[in-house]
Amino acid sequence: MLRYTVTMEIQKLAEWNPWWESKEIIKDFLGKPRPEYKSLINSTEIKEIIIITGIRRSGKSTLMYQMIENLFKKGISSKQILFINLEDKKLTNDSLEEIYEAYKQEINPDEKTYIFLDEIHKKQGWESWIRKKYDLKTKDKFIISGSCSYLLKKEYSTLLTGRNLTFEIFPLGFREYLFFKNIEVNKNSIKKGLIQNKTKFLILKNLNEYLYLGGFPEIIIKQKEYQMKILKQYFDDILYKDIIDRYNLNPQKSEDLALFLITNFTSLISLRNTRNSLDMSYDTIKNYLSYFKEAYLFFILNKFSYSFKEQKSVAPKIYCIDNGLRNAVSFKFSKDYGKLAENLVFVELRRRNKNIYYWKEKSEVDFVIKNSDHTLNAIKVTYNDEIDKREIQGLLNFKNKYKKCRELILITKNLEKEEKIDNKKIKFIPLWKWLLE
Repeated sequence: MLRYTVTMEIQKLAEWNPWWESKEIIKDFLGKPRPEYKSLINSTEIKEIIIITGIRRSGKSTLMYQMIENLFKKGISSKQILFINLEDKKLTNDSLEEIYEAYKQEINPDEKTYIFLDEIHKKQGWESWIRKKYDLKTKDKFIISGSCSYLLKKEYSTLLTGRNLTFEIFPLGFREYLFFKNIEVNKNSIKKGLIQNKTKFLILKNLNEYLYLGGFPEIIIKQKEYQMKILKQYFDDILYKDIIDRYNLNPQKSEDLALFLITNFTSLISLRNTRNSLDMSYDTIKNYLSYFKEAYLFFILNKFSYSFKEQKSVAPKIYCIDNGLRNAVSFKFSKDYGKLAENLVFVELRRRNKNIYYWKEKSEVDFVIKNSDHTLNAIKVTYNDEIDKREIQGLLNFKNKYKKCRELILITKNLEKEEKIDNKKIKFIPLWKWLLE
């Protein structure tokens, strides 16, 4: 009976590990390389547990397959790889220990194992099990992924402290987007202003597509008539699988709030106005918003102030992880390129791991970057070449108030120059160039 159980377990695992039969089959899973995550691909060499987190469909599983291919290149046996997708309903009733023991008994009893656990949050108690294996100093290497940011703070915040290295995966940045479309742009050429007109026109054409479609990797290769439908399906999967089902939320209230937020992206979001619009309680809105943030669907941006109390007492701004998702489900049908550009800049700043805020008094600055040396950068996004005086005035007012402000940037559509206004230097940078620099 035990032998039968082990055999059944291995049959289920073999579906996720076809390379046990032939290493060559890994080529069917690789997708396009993402050079920006080279350090992740090489992280199998270190002892620490690798945690990969990010929104659903951003490419986490594909990067894990690329890590497996990299191991094969280094001479690691295919039998030393164990990949498990824990969303597989066939594995619902199997504990991690049962899976592990069956694999060790039948496939790889003695050699070091590289264990890839995809969508780890589907298994309760996973963090205790991994910590035990880690602390027992087994020869195993763990690489885990999940579609929720709580992996960064809740489940393993105490259990895995000092034992892990975390990588956040985002949809494609603009440079990656161009790379996926086989368009490579040299950074030095951009800095020196040596981009040929033909290349620049190609960049601008693709920027318009990127502004509208966003950066989910698989969307790029789909036929145009299916792109928005697939993005709508992504939105539904994120909302239901990663939020509603996980936290047992009211589906209608969840969808209403998500659509309200995604329609009002880049805007200030007050609990009072949201409550009045949707007839939901403060607590419900706050709780649901926290779940949306954990699933990487939305981000909130607090006001810049040296007073923590003021930061938290003023309404935040709301941003969406991807323009394509917003355009697929929003009730607003016009292409508001100003808002799309602002949202794009926010996500890029998050991708670059910047410490960011907004600032608003009589005038406004879209993004304030707090640097590690306590200096500040201020950014306004207009995506226009006819600059309204209010856009410039916001930057000047911020600089007047905060002497530690080091750099003033105005992101435009095509206008590029440096200009001194009221003895303060402002850099006018086209969006495409800012994204690629």
